[in-house]
Amino acid sequence: MLTNKKDCVTMLLAGGQGSRLYVLTEKKAKPALPFGGKYRIIDYALSNCVNSGLDTVGVLTQYQPLLLNEYIGNGQPWDLDRLSGGVNILPPYQKFGGSDWYSGTANAVYQNIPFIERYNPDHVLILSGDHIYKMDYSKMLAYHKKKDAACSIAVIDVPLHEASRFGIINTDEDNKILEFEEKPANPKSTKASMGIYIFKWSCLKKYLMEDSENPKSSNDFGKDVLPHILECGEKMYAYCFDGYWKDVGTIDSLWQANMDLLEEDMVGGSEWKIYSRSMEKPPHYISKNAVVKNSIVSEGCEIYGDVENCVLFPSVTVKEGACLRDSIVMADTVIGKNSCINYSIIDEEVNIGEDCRIGEKKSSLAEITVIAEGLILKNNCIVPSGAMIDSNIN
Repeated sequence: MLTNKKDCVTMLLAGGQGSRLYVLTEKKAKPALPFGGKYRIIDYALSNCVNSGLDTVGVLTQYQPLLLNEYIGNGQPWDLDRLSGGVNILPPYQKFGGSDWYSGTANAVYQNIPFIERYNPDHVLILSGDHIYKMDYSKMLAYHKKKDAACSIAVIDVPLHEASRFGIINTDEDNKILEFEEKPANPKSTKASMGIYIFKWSCLKKYLMEDSENPKSSNDFGKDVLPHILECGEKMYAYCFDGYWKDVGTIDSLWQANMDLLEEDMVGGSEWKIYSRSMEKPPHYISKNAVVKNSIVSEGCEIYGDVENCVLFPSVTVKEGACLRDSIVMADTVIGKNSCINYSIIDEEVNIGEDCRIGEKKSSLAEITVIAEGLILKNNCIVPSGAMIDSNIN
Protein backbone atom coordinates (compact mmCIF):
# COMPACT_ATOMS: atom_id res chain seq x y z
CA MET A 1 0.00 0.00 0.00
CA LEU A 2 1.39 3.41 -1.01
CA THR A 3 1.59 5.89 1.85
CA ASN A 4 2.85 9.49 1.75
CA LYS A 5 5.52 9.97 -0.91
CA LYS A 6 9.03 10.68 0.39
CA ASP A 7 11.84 12.34 -1.52
CA CYS A 8 14.40 10.10 0.19
CA VAL A 9 14.13 6.91 2.25
CA THR A 10 17.03 5.80 4.47
CA MET A 11 18.07 2.16 4.84
CA LEU A 12 20.32 1.67 7.87
CA LEU A 13 22.35 -1.55 7.83
CA ALA A 14 22.59 -2.71 11.46
CA GLY A 15 22.77 -6.49 11.26
CA GLY A 16 26.51 -7.02 11.41
CA GLN A 17 28.05 -9.45 13.88
CA GLY A 18 31.17 -7.39 14.54
CA SER A 19 33.41 -10.45 14.81
CA ARG A 20 36.57 -8.31 15.11
CA LEU A 21 35.22 -6.99 18.43
CA TYR A 22 35.33 -10.53 19.82
CA VAL A 23 33.83 -10.88 23.32
CA LEU A 24 32.17 -7.44 23.18
CA THR A 25 29.72 -8.59 20.49
CA GLU A 26 28.97 -12.11 21.70
CA LYS A 27 25.66 -10.94 23.19
CA LYS A 28 24.85 -7.84 21.15
CA ALA A 29 25.06 -6.51 17.62
CA LYS A 30 27.85 -4.04 16.92
CA PRO A 31 25.52 -1.02 16.44
CA ALA A 32 24.06 -1.72 19.92
CA LEU A 33 27.43 -1.44 21.69
CA PRO A 34 27.62 1.29 24.36
CA PHE A 35 29.69 4.29 23.35
CA GLY A 36 30.90 7.50 24.90
CA GLY A 37 29.38 7.26 28.36
CA LYS A 38 25.65 7.46 27.56
CA TYR A 39 25.19 6.46 23.93
CA ARG A 40 25.09 3.42 21.72
CA ILE A 41 26.87 3.40 18.37
CA ILE A 42 23.64 3.47 16.35
CA ASP A 43 22.64 6.76 18.02
CA TYR A 44 24.96 8.62 15.65
CA ALA A 45 23.37 7.41 12.41
CA LEU A 46 19.81 7.84 13.73
CA SER A 47 20.57 11.32 15.07
CA ASN A 48 22.22 12.31 11.80
CA CYS A 49 19.04 11.27 9.98
CA VAL A 50 16.65 13.37 12.05
CA ASN A 51 19.05 16.32 12.16
CA SER A 52 19.27 16.12 8.34
CA GLY A 53 15.48 16.21 7.95
CA LEU A 54 15.20 12.56 6.88
CA ASP A 55 12.24 11.06 8.75
CA THR A 56 11.78 7.65 7.11
CA VAL A 57 14.35 5.06 8.23
CA GLY A 58 14.37 1.30 7.81
CA VAL A 59 16.76 -0.42 10.26
CA LEU A 60 17.88 -3.77 8.87
CA THR A 61 18.73 -6.13 11.73
CA GLN A 62 19.91 -9.73 11.80
CA TYR A 63 22.63 -10.71 14.31
CA GLN A 64 21.56 -10.61 17.99
CA PRO A 65 18.65 -8.26 17.20
CA LEU A 66 16.76 -8.34 20.52
CA LEU A 67 18.71 -5.65 22.38
CA LEU A 68 18.90 -3.39 19.33
CA ASN A 69 15.19 -3.71 18.56
CA GLU A 70 14.31 -3.03 22.20
CA TYR A 71 16.62 -0.03 22.31
CA ILE A 72 15.23 1.63 19.17
CA GLY A 73 11.61 0.91 20.11
CA ASN A 74 9.26 3.30 18.35
CA GLY A 75 12.04 5.82 17.66
CA GLN A 76 10.83 8.43 20.13
CA PRO A 77 14.23 9.61 21.45
CA TRP A 78 15.26 10.48 17.87
CA ASP A 79 11.90 12.09 16.95
CA LEU A 80 11.23 9.17 14.61
CA ASP A 81 7.92 8.04 16.15
CA ARG A 82 5.72 9.15 13.26
CA LEU A 83 2.50 8.04 11.64
CA SER A 84 3.99 8.41 8.17
CA GLY A 85 7.56 7.19 7.91
CA GLY A 86 9.47 7.19 11.18
CA VAL A 87 11.73 4.29 12.12
CA ASN A 88 10.90 0.71 11.15
CA ILE A 89 12.75 -2.45 12.23
CA LEU A 90 13.25 -4.74 9.22
CA PRO A 91 14.42 -8.28 10.09
CA PRO A 92 15.16 -10.83 7.34
CA TYR A 93 12.14 -11.73 5.24
CA GLN A 94 10.02 -14.47 6.77
CA LYS A 95 8.31 -16.94 4.46
CA PHE A 96 6.28 -20.11 4.88
CA GLY A 97 8.53 -23.05 5.71
CA GLY A 98 11.59 -21.05 6.75
CA SER A 99 13.57 -17.82 6.62
CA ASP A 100 15.92 -16.21 4.13
CA TRP A 101 18.79 -14.63 6.05
CA TYR A 102 20.36 -11.52 4.57
CA SER A 103 23.24 -12.86 2.50
CA GLY A 104 24.96 -9.48 2.08
CA THR A 105 24.42 -5.76 2.35
CA ALA A 106 22.81 -5.52 -1.10
CA ASN A 107 20.59 -8.52 -0.46
CA ALA A 108 19.37 -6.95 2.78
CA VAL A 109 18.07 -3.94 0.87
CA TYR A 110 16.78 -6.13 -1.97
CA GLN A 111 14.61 -8.12 0.46
CA ASN A 112 13.04 -4.84 1.59
CA ILE A 113 12.09 -3.40 -1.79
CA PRO A 114 8.37 -3.53 -0.81
CA PHE A 115 9.12 -1.35 2.24
CA ILE A 116 10.89 1.26 0.12
CA GLU A 117 8.18 1.30 -2.51
CA ARG A 118 5.53 2.13 0.08
CA TYR A 119 6.96 5.66 -0.02
CA ASN A 120 7.64 5.91 -3.78
CA PRO A 121 10.95 7.74 -3.16
CA ASP A 122 13.11 9.43 -5.76
CA HIS A 123 16.26 8.62 -3.81
CA VAL A 124 17.51 6.06 -1.28
CA LEU A 125 20.25 6.68 1.29
CA ILE A 126 22.22 3.63 2.46
CA LEU A 127 24.03 3.85 5.82
CA SER A 128 26.00 1.63 8.17
CA GLY A 129 25.02 1.55 11.83
CA ASP A 130 28.53 1.11 13.18
CA HIS A 131 30.33 4.38 12.45
CA ILE A 132 30.91 7.40 14.71
CA TYR A 133 30.50 10.76 12.98
CA LYS A 134 28.23 13.80 12.63
CA MET A 135 27.10 14.48 9.06
CA ASP A 136 24.36 16.47 7.36
CA TYR A 137 23.00 14.02 4.80
CA SER A 138 20.83 16.75 3.25
CA LYS A 139 24.00 18.42 1.91
CA MET A 140 25.09 15.17 0.30
CA LEU A 141 21.60 14.71 -1.15
CA ALA A 142 21.68 18.21 -2.66
CA TYR A 143 25.10 17.43 -4.19
CA HIS A 144 23.75 14.15 -5.57
CA LYS A 145 20.84 15.94 -7.22
CA LYS A 146 23.04 18.72 -8.61
CA LYS A 147 25.28 16.14 -10.28
CA ASP A 148 22.23 14.21 -11.52
CA ALA A 149 24.10 11.12 -10.36
CA ALA A 150 22.82 7.57 -10.43
CA CYS A 151 24.89 7.03 -7.28
CA SER A 152 26.93 9.23 -4.97
CA ILE A 153 29.43 7.83 -2.46
CA ALA A 154 30.70 9.70 0.59
CA VAL A 155 34.49 9.63 0.84
CA ILE A 156 36.98 10.85 3.40
CA ASP A 157 40.64 11.61 2.86
CA VAL A 158 42.95 9.21 4.70
CA PRO A 159 46.75 9.22 5.07
CA LEU A 160 48.46 7.50 2.14
CA HIS A 161 50.15 4.96 4.41
CA GLU A 162 46.70 3.86 5.68
CA ALA A 163 44.87 3.88 2.33
CA SER A 164 45.46 0.17 1.68
CA ARG A 165 43.16 -0.62 4.64
CA PHE A 166 40.14 0.91 2.88
CA GLY A 167 38.08 0.69 -0.26
CA ILE A 168 39.64 3.43 -2.37
CA ILE A 169 37.79 5.47 -5.00
CA ASN A 170 39.62 7.08 -7.91
CA THR A 171 38.02 10.12 -9.53
CA ASP A 172 38.64 12.81 -12.12
CA GLU A 173 39.04 16.49 -11.21
CA ASP A 174 35.24 16.87 -10.98
CA ASN A 175 34.99 13.94 -8.50
CA LYS A 176 33.35 11.72 -11.08
CA ILE A 177 34.18 8.15 -10.09
CA LEU A 178 36.45 6.30 -12.50
CA GLU A 179 37.51 3.23 -10.53
CA PHE A 180 37.08 1.23 -7.31
CA GLU A 181 40.03 -0.40 -5.56
CA GLU A 182 39.34 -2.77 -2.67
CA LYS A 183 42.21 -2.42 -0.15
CA PRO A 184 44.85 -1.81 -2.86
CA ALA A 185 48.52 -2.52 -2.16
CA ASN A 186 49.49 0.61 -4.12
CA PRO A 187 46.54 3.03 -3.87
CA LYS A 188 46.12 5.64 -6.61
CA SER A 189 44.31 8.07 -4.32
CA THR A 190 43.50 8.67 -0.65
CA LYS A 191 39.71 8.91 -1.07
CA ALA A 192 38.31 6.17 1.16
CA SER A 193 34.69 5.06 0.96
CA MET A 194 32.70 5.76 4.14
CA GLY A 195 30.00 3.18 3.31
CA ILE A 196 27.44 5.97 2.77
CA TYR A 197 25.62 5.87 -0.57
CA ILE A 198 22.77 7.80 -2.19
CA PHE A 199 21.05 6.27 -5.23
CA LYS A 200 18.33 7.22 -7.59
CA TRP A 201 15.75 4.66 -6.53
CA SER A 202 14.93 3.61 -10.11
CA CYS A 203 18.61 2.86 -10.69
CA LEU A 204 19.17 1.05 -7.39
CA LYS A 205 16.11 -1.14 -7.82
CA LYS A 206 17.23 -2.22 -11.28
CA TYR A 207 20.72 -3.23 -10.16
CA LEU A 208 19.54 -4.92 -6.97
CA MET A 209 17.26 -7.14 -9.02
CA GLU A 210 20.07 -7.95 -11.45
CA ASP A 211 22.40 -8.73 -8.55
CA SER A 212 19.85 -11.09 -6.98
CA GLU A 213 19.75 -13.11 -10.20
CA ASN A 214 23.54 -13.43 -10.45
CA PRO A 215 24.61 -16.75 -8.82
CA LYS A 216 28.25 -15.58 -8.73
CA SER A 217 27.49 -12.45 -6.70
CA SER A 218 28.19 -12.17 -2.97
CA ASN A 219 25.29 -9.66 -2.83
CA ASP A 220 27.49 -6.93 -1.38
CA PHE A 221 27.38 -3.24 -2.31
CA GLY A 222 31.12 -2.62 -2.27
CA LYS A 223 32.19 -5.87 -3.92
CA ASP A 224 29.38 -6.39 -6.42
CA VAL A 225 26.68 -3.78 -6.95
CA LEU A 226 28.73 -0.58 -7.07
CA PRO A 227 31.42 -1.92 -9.45
CA HIS A 228 28.68 -3.30 -11.71
CA ILE A 229 26.88 0.06 -11.82
CA LEU A 230 30.17 1.74 -12.78
CA GLU A 231 30.88 -0.89 -15.47
CA CYS A 232 27.47 -0.16 -16.97
CA GLY A 233 28.44 3.46 -17.50
CA GLU A 234 26.14 5.09 -14.94
CA LYS A 235 27.08 8.53 -13.57
CA MET A 236 28.72 8.08 -10.18
CA TYR A 237 30.25 10.82 -8.03
CA ALA A 238 32.30 11.05 -4.85
CA TYR A 239 31.06 13.39 -2.12
CA CYS A 240 33.99 14.62 -0.04
CA PHE A 241 33.48 14.79 3.74
CA ASP A 242 36.01 16.61 5.91
CA GLY A 243 34.71 16.00 9.46
CA TYR A 244 35.47 13.37 12.08
CA TRP A 245 34.59 9.79 11.07
CA LYS A 246 35.58 6.49 12.67
CA ASP A 247 34.71 2.93 11.76
CA VAL A 248 34.59 1.29 15.21
CA GLY A 249 34.77 -2.28 13.98
CA THR A 250 37.88 -3.30 15.93
CA ILE A 251 38.95 -3.23 19.58
CA ASP A 252 41.60 -0.61 18.82
CA SER A 253 39.27 1.69 16.86
CA LEU A 254 36.49 1.42 19.46
CA TRP A 255 38.93 2.33 22.23
CA GLN A 256 40.37 5.20 20.18
CA ALA A 257 36.95 6.65 19.27
CA ASN A 258 35.98 6.74 22.96
CA MET A 259 39.28 8.41 23.80
CA ASP A 260 38.71 10.94 21.00
CA LEU A 261 35.63 12.11 22.89
CA LEU A 262 37.98 13.57 25.48
CA GLU A 263 39.31 15.91 22.79
CA GLU A 264 36.66 16.10 20.03
CA ASP A 265 33.14 17.59 20.15
CA MET A 266 31.42 14.34 19.22
CA VAL A 267 28.49 14.39 21.64
CA GLY A 268 26.44 17.00 19.84
CA GLY A 269 25.50 20.37 21.23
CA SER A 270 22.55 22.60 20.49
CA GLU A 271 23.20 22.69 16.74
CA TRP A 272 23.65 18.97 16.13
CA LYS A 273 22.45 16.97 19.10
CA ILE A 274 23.13 13.26 19.42
CA TYR A 275 20.01 11.67 20.87
CA SER A 276 19.89 8.48 22.92
CA ARG A 277 17.53 6.37 24.99
CA SER A 278 19.10 7.03 28.37
CA MET A 279 17.82 5.87 31.75
CA GLU A 280 17.42 8.63 34.31
CA LYS A 281 20.19 8.27 36.88
CA PRO A 282 21.12 10.31 39.96
CA PRO A 283 24.08 12.71 39.61
CA HIS A 284 27.52 11.19 39.85
CA TYR A 285 29.39 11.42 43.16
CA ILE A 286 33.13 12.07 43.45
CA SER A 287 34.70 11.71 46.89
CA LYS A 288 36.86 14.57 48.17
CA ASN A 289 39.74 12.09 48.31
CA ALA A 290 39.30 10.99 44.68
CA VAL A 291 41.26 12.43 41.74
CA VAL A 292 39.55 12.62 38.33
CA LYS A 293 41.49 13.99 35.33
CA ASN A 294 40.51 14.35 31.67
CA SER A 295 37.67 11.82 31.91
CA ILE A 296 33.98 11.42 31.17
CA VAL A 297 32.08 10.43 34.31
CA SER A 298 28.41 9.59 33.65
CA GLU A 299 25.32 9.79 35.81
CA GLY A 300 25.10 7.54 38.85
CA CYS A 301 28.85 6.88 39.10
CA GLU A 302 30.50 6.80 42.51
CA ILE A 303 34.21 7.59 42.45
CA TYR A 304 36.38 7.07 45.54
CA GLY A 305 39.66 6.25 43.72
CA ASP A 306 41.73 7.85 40.97
CA VAL A 307 40.55 8.10 37.34
CA GLU A 308 42.57 9.57 34.48
CA ASN A 309 41.90 9.63 30.72
CA CYS A 310 38.89 7.32 31.01
CA VAL A 311 35.27 7.05 29.83
CA LEU A 312 32.94 5.81 32.58
CA PHE A 313 29.37 4.81 31.73
CA PRO A 314 26.41 5.20 34.14
CA SER A 315 26.52 3.65 37.63
CA VAL A 316 30.17 2.64 37.64
CA THR A 317 31.66 2.37 41.13
CA VAL A 318 35.38 2.92 41.69
CA LYS A 319 36.22 2.05 45.28
CA GLU A 320 38.88 3.45 47.61
CA GLY A 321 42.46 3.09 46.44
CA ALA A 322 41.49 1.90 42.95
CA CYS A 323 43.28 3.44 39.97
CA LEU A 324 41.99 3.64 36.39
CA ARG A 325 44.08 4.85 33.43
CA ASP A 326 43.32 5.04 29.69
CA SER A 327 40.28 2.78 29.98
CA ILE A 328 36.62 2.41 29.07
CA VAL A 329 34.35 1.08 31.81
CA MET A 330 30.77 0.33 30.82
CA ALA A 331 27.61 0.62 32.90
CA ASP A 332 26.98 -0.98 36.31
CA THR A 333 30.54 -2.20 36.75
CA VAL A 334 32.30 -2.25 40.14
CA ILE A 335 36.07 -1.77 40.54
CA GLY A 336 37.19 -3.08 43.92
CA LYS A 337 39.47 -1.46 46.47
CA ASN A 338 43.12 -0.99 45.49
CA SER A 339 42.61 -2.54 42.03
CA CYS A 340 44.46 -1.05 39.08
CA ILE A 341 42.99 -0.94 35.55
CA ASN A 342 45.20 0.16 32.65
CA TYR A 343 44.54 0.45 28.90
CA SER A 344 41.42 -1.74 29.02
CA ILE A 345 37.80 -2.05 27.95
CA ILE A 346 35.55 -3.38 30.71
CA ASP A 347 32.07 -4.40 29.52
CA GLU A 348 28.77 -3.92 31.39
CA GLU A 349 27.96 -5.40 34.82
CA VAL A 350 31.47 -6.63 35.55
CA ASN A 351 32.53 -7.04 39.19
CA ILE A 352 36.26 -6.73 39.77
CA GLY A 353 37.46 -7.65 43.25
CA GLU A 354 40.08 -6.05 45.47
CA ASP A 355 43.80 -5.78 44.67
CA CYS A 356 43.39 -6.87 41.03
CA ARG A 357 45.76 -5.87 38.22
CA ILE A 358 44.11 -5.57 34.77
CA GLY A 359 46.22 -4.70 31.72
CA GLU A 360 49.33 -2.56 31.69
CA LYS A 361 50.14 1.09 31.09
CA LYS A 362 49.57 2.31 27.55
CA SER A 363 52.75 2.12 25.47
CA SER A 364 53.90 1.16 21.99
CA LEU A 365 54.15 -2.46 23.16
CA ALA A 366 50.98 -2.69 25.27
CA GLU A 367 47.73 -4.14 23.89
CA ILE A 368 44.17 -3.39 24.96
CA THR A 369 42.78 -5.80 27.57
CA VAL A 370 39.07 -6.70 27.35
CA ILE A 371 36.75 -8.10 30.04
CA ALA A 372 33.40 -9.45 28.79
CA GLU A 373 29.94 -8.55 30.09
CA GLY A 374 28.75 -9.77 33.47
CA LEU A 375 31.97 -11.40 34.65
CA ILE A 376 33.21 -11.71 38.23
CA LEU A 377 36.92 -11.37 38.93
CA LYS A 378 37.75 -12.30 42.51
CA ASN A 379 40.36 -10.60 44.71
CA ASN A 380 44.03 -10.51 43.64
CA CYS A 381 43.40 -11.41 39.99
CA ILE A 382 46.06 -10.55 37.43
CA VAL A 383 44.98 -10.12 33.78
CA PRO A 384 47.85 -9.48 31.34
CA SER A 385 48.00 -6.91 28.55
CA GLY A 386 46.00 -7.90 25.45
CA ALA A 387 43.97 -10.65 27.15
CA MET A 388 40.29 -11.10 26.28
CA ILE A 389 38.49 -12.62 29.25
CA ASP A 390 35.10 -14.26 28.69
CA SER A 391 34.71 -16.35 31.85
CA ASN A 392 34.81 -15.68 35.59
CA ILE A 393 38.19 -15.68 37.36
CA ASN A 394 38.39 -17.04 40.88
